[in-house]
Amino acid sequence: MESSTREVWDHVIDLIITYGIDVVGAIVMLIVGWIIAGWARGATRRMLAKSDQIDKTLTDFLASLVRYLVIIITVMAVLSQFGVQTASLIAVFGAASLAIGLALQGTLSNVAAGVMLMIFRPFKAGDFVDVAGVAGTVKSITLFVTELATPDNVQILVPNAQVWGAAVKNFSHHDTRRVDVAVGIAYEDDIDKAMAAILDVTGADERVHAEPAGMVAVTELADSSVNLAVRVWCDAGNYWPLKFDLTKTIKERLDAENISIPYPQRTVHMVQS
Repeated sequence: MESSTREVWDHVIDLIITYGIDVVGAIVMLIVGWIIAGWARGATRRMLAKSDQIDKTLTDFLASLVRYLVIIITVMAVLSQFGVQTASLIAVFGAASLAIGLALQGTLSNVAAGVMLMIFRPFKAGDFVDVAGVAGTVKSITLFVTELATPDNVQILVPNAQVWGAAVKNFSHHDTRRVDVAVGIAYEDDIDKAMAAILDVTGADERVHAEPAGMVAVTELADSSVNLAVRVWCDAGNYWPLKFDLTKTIKERLDAENISIPYPQRTVHMVQS
């Protein structure tokens, strides 16, 4: 019994002598690698935070990615310390990554598109956009989807791959917007009088910019009316309130000037034999 115990103990001592230095070196290497990974993540986050063009979500993602890369390199170095063929492991990981990439290519394309959206930032949270066939206010941009809220406050989640691959209309990008109001008057009415009345209405509204100057022009001699186009500029945030108010005020002013807005009509000639 004592001899067998002594043999086991001697074997343990031999293992400690043989691999002790390697184990201690591996532990030290892991600790140092862990510290360096944390430092690299913090340095990456601080460096990316200095740029206004990179979203916080992307900053955290890239910082975490750098940390995990350092940890993976450290683990590979520790394994090679014990004679493990890391080249074979890299080949296995590469094959597994390829298989996972093929299985999740849709998800990965959304992640890649999300990264591009966060870097180039064609729009930001709070902008009103029309993209991928839907329109709404941007609530958030994540690595997988872009969240929109429609004007009636319905949530829409659009995959980033569709957003990045589609044309984007950003109605909030510029500080000013042009308001267009279409007005039709009867052929019997005085066009100059109607245009003067409309310009008086737009000039009285403080939300209308003096430059560029507003304009009223005849755009079409239609079947039932002479169509006028009213075009004025305002702050982007005043677009819809101004458009609604101008439509109402112009109608009231034309009524006061006895200028009619005709219903669709058609002249029929009766031919009798």
